[in-house]
Amino acid sequence: MSVLIIDYGMGNLASVRRAFEEAGAHVFISNDPSDMADAERLVLPGVGAFHDAMEALREKGWDKAIKQAALKDGLPVLGICLGMQLLAEMGTEGGETQGLGLIPGRVIRLEPVHGKERIPHVGWNEVHFQGPHSLFDGIEKGTDFYFVHSYHFVPHDKENALAITPYCGSFVSVVGRGTVLGTQFHPEKSSKAGLRLLKNFLKIK
Repeated sequence: MSVLIIDYGMGNLASVRRAFEEAGAHVFISNDPSDMADAERLVLPGVGAFHDAMEALREKGWDKAIKQAALKDGLPVLGICLGMQLLAEMGTEGGETQGLGLIPGRVIRLEPVHGKERIPHVGWNEVHFQGPHSLFDGIEKGTDFYFVHSYHFVPHDKENALAITPYCGSFVSVVGRGTVLGTQFHPEKSSKAGLRLLKNFLKIK
């Protein structure tokens, strides 16, 4: 299975690559959208601010290429952390910025409940699946995954919220629409459960 990891200057690419290689994929990292012709899976990682990331994607032509791959070619896409947020229609970090629009929704800042939670949300936390999905095969509901974020994705449609996590009340930690998927947590840093999720992604058709 050939996996292309998008290099737009904002992401921990080495750890994502190692994790997918451990999952059994043939991985290549590219900063050239034309390389997508050789990909069977597309991974959009990300660390940083929504606005800056979208600017970088547009500058390199990745925004149009990702939409083409996902909407017309049916290529499975996995967004990780900021990469998941970029799948939304709009983000508010650094001012309102148009996202890729692959999953209807907005990205807004986490707000503590009664001032108790720390922002950014860093560390291990439970992920509760909202229903069966092949991405979760072999993973128990309530399994801990590793998070580092200050913003969260609010989907317009409940069916696109595949999992939630109890923090700041609760937030959506996995989104999905067809073969376009996103995890707010870092599967590449989430031990055996994260590896299993990546293996499941490789099997999605």
